[in-house]
Amino acid sequence: MNKEILNLAIPNIITNITIPLLGLVDIALLGHLTSPVYLAAVALGSMIFNILYWGMNFIRMSTTGFTSQAYGAKNNEEIAYNLNRAIILGIIIGIIIISLQVVINNISFSILSAEVETEKFASKYFLIRIWAAPASLALYGFYGWFIGMQNSKYPLIIAVSINIINIIISYVLIYHFKMNSNGAAIGTVIAQYSGVLISVILLQIKYKKYIKLDYLFASFKKSTFSELFKVNANIFIRTLGIMLVMTFFTAISANKSTLILDANTVLFQFFIFFSYYIDGFAYATESLTGKYKGRKDKNSLIKIIKKIFLWSLYSSIVFSIIYIFLGKYIIQILTSQPEIIDYASKYFFWVLIIPIISFSAFIWDGVFVGITASKEMRNSMLIASLLVFFPVYFLLENKIGNNALWLAMILFLFSRGLIQTFQFKKLFKNL
Repeated sequence: MNKEILNLAIPNIITNITIPLLGLVDIALLGHLTSPVYLAAVALGSMIFNILYWGMNFIRMSTTGFTSQAYGAKNNEEIAYNLNRAIILGIIIGIIIISLQVVINNISFSILSAEVETEKFASKYFLIRIWAAPASLALYGFYGWFIGMQNSKYPLIIAVSINIINIIISYVLIYHFKMNSNGAAIGTVIAQYSGVLISVILLQIKYKKYIKLDYLFASFKKSTFSELFKVNANIFIRTLGIMLVMTFFTAISANKSTLILDANTVLFQFFIFFSYYIDGFAYATESLTGKYKGRKDKNSLIKIIKKIFLWSLYSSIVFSIIYIFLGKYIIQILTSQPEIIDYASKYFFWVLIIPIISFSAFIWDGVFVGITASKEMRNSMLIASLLVFFPVYFLLENKIGNNALWLAMILFLFSRGLIQTFQFKKLFKNL
């Protein structure tokens, strides 16, 4: 089982690492141009897409859960149906987003304030990159389906290919055709559709038997779409809960002062680093728990959960130890401003406990995705955010200042894992 876990987790971790690398490449390409406005425009435009696509992550998660269960049950028809539903759902939502591009653009830039020139280029970037929406969301479907099929190597191949294509095309458009931030947007669009093409090619190579017109037409059963809608709706609400907490964390930091915003942003990167890593195990958990649920093998299900929790616990301890010894150096890499470094150091102790406190929430999310317990995911998020995070912050903010924000975040992460532990005990009886 350990080999099975690592075969899935390691490629997932590497895939996750490619996500921030793509952003760094765009920053590097635009950061060397004469005007800083192009970099600011891409940063602003990318923020809109990050929020927009993060909310659509239910496509990947539900697809992994349903597909892994069908894989465990050796139900080839249902495996094919899940592939078709995921891709079609992604494309339909993508087309809807394109049709609403002007509305989304106007609302976004009425909320996000920036200098006139920056906003102008950011809007152009947005209105170009928006045409990648069907491809980007279809890729969520492909990723979820491949992971559900116990194959995390294909998402890695696709992600790396997309990044390479994006780097090459963006470089050519920015430097040779002088297209600046517009070139970065076009590069992303071409890279996303290339990713879909690569996904289809990989599908043809290994999974050709699932590509049939009969399967396509049979995918649209009313009963199955009803269940799919319920699961996706619950996961969407759960994701909105996370977005609300994260947005509030940033907004409150900004309202306090620029120094607090900068310090909290730097410190929050430690959580982001850890989340990219632990999500690799969470994705492995999704596919493995779904497989064993599909097989109706409760003994193997509980064994795999225990083993993944052990791997995650050990990893979390290692991360905390690394942060203890290298944390100050990492802060200095992230910022060279002495004032920010000094202020961030005052709150660094919160960073040290984040891995050990938060890992269980990630893994339980993986378990619940795999067994499609979306209602419980939704409820745990609502309780942790509305009854833990916000009350803790508002009760303690006047007494301990910025520490209240970090304590609220820590308790939010911890309570999610604790609540889901009790939820699973009830769920396990009915699996």
